Amino acid sequence: MDGIINFISAIPWWAWILIFLLLVAIRDIFFNKHHAVSHNFPIVGHIRYMLESIGPEIRQYIVANNREELPFNRIERGWIYASAKNENNYEGFGTDRDIYEPNYIFINNAMLPFKVEKDNPNYKNPYFLPCAKLMGDFHKRRRPYRPTSVINVSAMSFGSLSARAVESLNKGCGLAYCYHNTGEGGLSPYHKTGADVVFHFGTGYFGVRDEHGNFSMEKIVQLVKDNPQVRAIEVKLSQGAKPGKGGVLPGAKITSEIAEIRHVPLGQDVLSPPNHSAFEGVKGMVEFVESIAEATGLPVGIKSAVGRLGEWEQLAKIMKETGKGPDFVTIDGGEGGTGASPPSFADHVSLPWLFGFAAVYKIFKKHDICDQIVFIGSGKLGFPAKAAMAFSMGADLVNVAREAMMSIGCIQAQLCHTNRCPSGVATQSKWLQRGIDIQDKSVRAHFYFKNFRKELLEMTHACGYEHPCQFTMDDVDLTVGDKNLIKTLAESFMYHKHEVPFESMKALLHCEHLGGNFHEKEAKKEVKAMKKENKVRY
Repeated sequence: MDGIINFISAIPWWAWILIFLLLVAIRDIFFNKHHAVSHNFPIVGHIRYMLESIGPEIRQYIVANNREELPFNRIERGWIYASAKNENNYEGFGTDRDIYEPNYIFINNAMLPFKVEKDNPNYKNPYFLPCAKLMGDFHKRRRPYRPTSVINVSAMSFGSLSARAVESLNKGCGLAYCYHNTGEGGLSPYHKTGADVVFHFGTGYFGVRDEHGNFSMEKIVQLVKDNPQVRAIEVKLSQGAKPGKGGVLPGAKITSEIAEIRHVPLGQDVLSPPNHSAFEGVKGMVEFVESIAEATGLPVGIKSAVGRLGEWEQLAKIMKETGKGPDFVTIDGGEGGTGASPPSFADHVSLPWLFGFAAVYKIFKKHDICDQIVFIGSGKLGFPAKAAMAFSMGADLVNVAREAMMSIGCIQAQLCHTNRCPSGVATQSKWLQRGIDIQDKSVRAHFYFKNFRKELLEMTHACGYEHPCQFTMDDVDLTVGDKNLIKTLAESFMYHKHEVPFESMKALLHCEHLGGNFHEKEAKKEVKAMKKENKVRY
């Protein structure tokens, strides 16, 4: 035995490397049945797979230029990160965008900007920007709701995002007076840390399902009763990333906490079918929405991606004839998606937001019911210019998902579907989640929303308006190519948005249904303290 030990210890370090490489070569040549490259080129072939595995990181940080990456390029991510850190988010030496590319946005500024007088709430608070419409007002819901922020967090569930990520977003929304959409994973404890909540559910009815997986009216009524921060309810018909496709939550991923929140059995696979079992057809959906609104007293809306328009025509006709229907409609663009989805769906099924929203809005305008609905845009709209375009087309609110994830540290690693998110945002790994400091990230999320609203307001004032709801389809141009070169949105999509009734920002401030636990005096004190510390960026 001593001789063997002495022999092994006498082998130099470089010989061990050669022995290891020899074993790898033997394995590649004689036992490898799956990889032709490493079989034909033993040892060296592995370098190819190593480079392939880190290819996205190499392209992101070394190869790709500032405007080249998708879904969000480096300049876009940099603006979000700087805004979230409340740092300088300006850029010098002019734009480096190709301003002649198709669908490039031009905002038509006024010769004389809007002047903010001393009695205007924005004179002392540049972040105050509530929704111009009162959600649930037309249908006389018992608890109507006016969101205090025009930009809010879109549907991302606990399970898709980590507990720390959800809590960071919720606290950040509370600080910025935004609402937080739960996503279809149910209302978790991490959604209850200060922000208004829009409770969202889909075909799985997670959080409001009975023991057979069917929708339970009793449970949703109790949920609303026990959680006064729930200010609206959203029924998901489809989502931009994979419209018309259900999903399976593997039993291995269902912890006792997730099982309790979603009302699902522990350790068993749970199916989210593509269809709703609680209603049939468009008429049934309208009756379902009305029944929830009547039982809870809250505004109830729908979320959907856009493809065929026949059912939207049917919905608009029913709403016109009956005066009933959803209080808000969230249009999700096909370019969206924060979780896992098949490339065939993400790349090709459903329209991008720009085209989908225009098509649906025209239908509601044709039936003269735009005043019945709060329109919400969702689909890569988390930038002031994109939001200005959305408002000019008829949107009343903007929901953001991936941009909100970036504000709390997402680096666009595109590993959401693997449970190995390196920033701890889209993973259930306890170790990876520890990288999220909730106190720090919540402050960053809140600054992203505040700086977004401030910059959108500044663009609004530059166009001569007090509130973004006053944007018209003639206030934004798109480059369209060919001989036309450039067209207004009205010329491109052949409609004009319905005028949104707007009195003044002061009137919105004094609305009794203003959400977000907003208090004017506290908000002014907060801004005043920030100015003293030079934290309000102009």
